[in-house]
Amino acid sequence: MLSRLFAPKVKVSAHCDLPCGVYDPAQARIEAESVKAVQEKMAGNDDPHYQARATVIKEQRAELAKHHVSVLWSDYFKAPHFEKYPELHQLVNDTLKALSAAKASTDPATGQKALDHIAQIDKIFWETKKA
Repeated sequence: MLSRLFAPKVKVSAHCDLPCGVYDPAQARIEAESVKAVQEKMAGNDDPHYQARATVIKEQRAELAKHHVSVLWSDYFKAPHFEKYPELHQLVNDTLKALSAAKASTDPATGQKALDHIAQIDKIFWETKKA
């Protein structure tokens, strides 16, 4: 009797685990922009203390960018997206690898490569939001 009383009256389904407005590739882009900016600043400063601190910040920001990309892949993008954009799995993998490379490098080109991949994810993301 109690189970019928508390049973849901309407079955609902959602595209994602929260309203979709909480997902945005901009979070990853902002962190990746920070990685590239730190890489650029590192080139102009020889102070070992500065270099050490910049390295820590760069690595933290790269990890945050990887986190945001991973959340999009695991929580936002669903089977219909992967069917419509079959390159998406590889693109996410390439993006995560590029962010790992930027994390390990002081070369701003690695940061730019990560940003370029994130821009491709961003394009697909916003196309899915129109659907």
